[in-house]
Amino acid sequence: MKLLIINGPNINFLGIREKAVYGNQDYDYLLKLIEKKAKELDIRVEVFQSNHEGAIIDRIQDAYSDGTEGIIINPGAYTHYSYAIRDALASYDIPKIEIHISDIMKREAFRHTSVTAEVCDEQIKGLGLDGYLVAIDHMMELIAGGSK
Repeated sequence: MKLLIINGPNINFLGIREKAVYGNQDYDYLLKLIEKKAKELDIRVEVFQSNHEGAIIDRIQDAYSDGTEGIIINPGAYTHYSYAIRDALASYDIPKIEIHISDIMKREAFRHTSVTAEVCDEQIKGLGLDGYLVAIDHMMELIAGGSK
């Protein structure tokens, strides 16, 4: 089984940016957390990060033909306005989960809108980096249940 985790803008700056919101752990810590979970479940998880909208769209499109069975995406700020990423996610039917480290509903008003959530099976928010582990577990359930 192959899962793809996509991280959008500034996620690579974990541990540097807004520690009160995103915590003290850095991006490398997140990658190791995901790698450990993948080994426990005996699955392949690829993690992709970009600060560029087009690169994220290209990676979503590449997933169509590379054996990816589910996408977990933290679109970062693109969550709130990237119809291009939304359309790429909507292009084909595999399970998709949107994730946010912070609870976007408890932050600034502009963060309350997600244009990408409506094309995902689920949205996980406010669980910190552990949200990625929860998303992987939920993705396994979606795939096993034959959703989409």
